[in-house]
Amino acid sequence: MHKVLILNGPNLNLLGTRQPEVYGRTTLKMLEETCVSHGAKIGLDVSHQQSNHEGALIDAIHAAKGNQDGIVLNAGAYTHTSIALMDAIASVGLPVVEVHLSNIHAREAFRHKSYIAPVALGQICGFGLHSYVMALDGLLAHLQNEGAA
Repeated sequence: MHKVLILNGPNLNLLGTRQPEVYGRTTLKMLEETCVSHGAKIGLDVSHQQSNHEGALIDAIHAAKGNQDGIVLNAGAYTHTSIALMDAIASVGLPVVEVHLSNIHAREAFRHKSYIAPVALGQICGFGLHSYVMALDGLLAHLQNEGAA
């Protein structure tokens, strides 16, 4: 069974109450429960972490090397600012799927640039909670295809 870390960045602890018109009413706990349940159905062992601190996210990415088979990452606003997160992802050599609840390309111009995208396997955005489900499905397909190569 493949192990996948879902890593959520700043302000995602406020899901359900923070700008529900943008992010919906799903709480972080509901998101985590859905991902763990979906992961179990498709054969993934899903764990999760959330931090509002860039260094803690980097530490989690580093710790995933050798312990996880892939990462689903919602770096929040760090997506658009953090070269350090980009470097951490590039350094560990794990497949990472970048995910966002909202469609970052339909929002403010500063959200259109992702420092994560160049080092990610792919990017899924705009589907709310279902963005995470699709990310897990895509990551599993990649891991299975990688093992068949």
